[in-house]
Amino acid sequence: MNWDRKRWIVDFRVRKPVRLPGYRAARLRVGTSLFFVAYLALGQSQAAHEAASQATSVTVTAAGGATTFELMLTSGVPAEIFTLSNPYRVIIDLPDVAFKLPPATGKHVEGLVSAFRYGLFAEGKARVVIDAAGPVKIKSAGMVRDGTGVLLKVVLEATDVASFGAGTGATRQAQPLSDANAAAVDQPAANQPGKRRPMIIIDPGHGGIDPGAVSTGAIAEKTIVLAVAQQLKAVLAQGGRYDVKMTRTSDIFISLDRRLKFSADNSADLFISLHADSIEERNVAESIRGATIYTLSERASDEQARQMADKENASDLIAGLETGSTAAHDQVKSILIDLLKRETSNFSADFSNVLAARLGKSITMSRDPQRSAAFKVLKQTQAPSVLVELGYMSNSKDQEQMTTTAWQKQVAVSIGAAVQAYFSKRTVEHP
Repeated sequence: MNWDRKRWIVDFRVRKPVRLPGYRAARLRVGTSLFFVAYLALGQSQAAHEAASQATSVTVTAAGGATTFELMLTSGVPAEIFTLSNPYRVIIDLPDVAFKLPPATGKHVEGLVSAFRYGLFAEGKARVVIDAAGPVKIKSAGMVRDGTGVLLKVVLEATDVASFGAGTGATRQAQPLSDANAAAVDQPAANQPGKRRPMIIIDPGHGGIDPGAVSTGAIAEKTIVLAVAQQLKAVLAQGGRYDVKMTRTSDIFISLDRRLKFSADNSADLFISLHADSIEERNVAESIRGATIYTLSERASDEQARQMADKENASDLIAGLETGSTAAHDQVKSILIDLLKRETSNFSADFSNVLAARLGKSITMSRDPQRSAAFKVLKQTQAPSVLVELGYMSNSKDQEQMTTTAWQKQVAVSIGAAVQAYFSKRTVEHP
């Protein structure tokens, strides 16, 4: 048995080691990297096993070359633990766990752990992603009774690059959009011959385990953009002129590929992705604010746009997905597809112009409000698309405004007016 290539399966609930498909039960071996281990349950009922658990505290300690990550749970649940590279991460998958942790949890550095984040990864599935300072191996993992709760304890040790390889989770595939995750998104529209109403896809960025930018007051970007998206959907739904759907309707992670697929499956006529920006340099954060509209371009309009695209394109990595290598440019496509992309690009630019004019009348815009870069979520041949950074979470004025319902509705009304002006122009030009 190749111990280094097995993932940890830790289950507080089982009464004896069990065999699962693809795994072998084994005794604990100190110093080995990865293997299957099960722990004895301590008198829990089956009802308690099936109840949703809560994570109430986290501690990270370093001693003697090892770093220990401890997660307190209200009840025992099965946990799957594996590693990924590029960057080095340790992933803990848990079912039905609600995180009741202080807002700043996960930002401190301790030993081999540089940071960690947590949240809903899919419907009924929670995830913790631990950023490692370098290649690590899992020395041990297990669950034990601790007072009225159950403590999940993972001990990490440093290893070398060759031993780590691509990580023990490298062969795992990103979850496709399936029935298990369907509750988190609007359902694809059925084929409707002769459909006349434009299909608008609203894409609230980030979600679940990926919070996006976080303000100094611990307010997450994912929360603000979802609130604006819900307001925008309500505005666009008035009058029955459009079919409107959202890539996510709750605080759940949706991969970039699934967002693109959702748009294509629904034959989108316009795709609007909502985000909020952030500046790490605190000495200039208060001087930079306002909304920015991005369109797709393989060559960024400026360095700031390139950095923004890189940050947004890293969403899948942040959530602990193994995305594989990506080319700097798309592969050469047929002339027909190139023409389609060019037409879509022109329509995206048209909508960006209309949207910039409408938003500029109601909210503060950035110094350079229209930019372009290679955002993966905008790589759509079938639909004009824009990515709107609503403001800066790092700016106190922007942050204060973005958290108010009045501002969110004002933005939604402005975007709705831009959508109406855009399609009215398209109708006149192409009756």
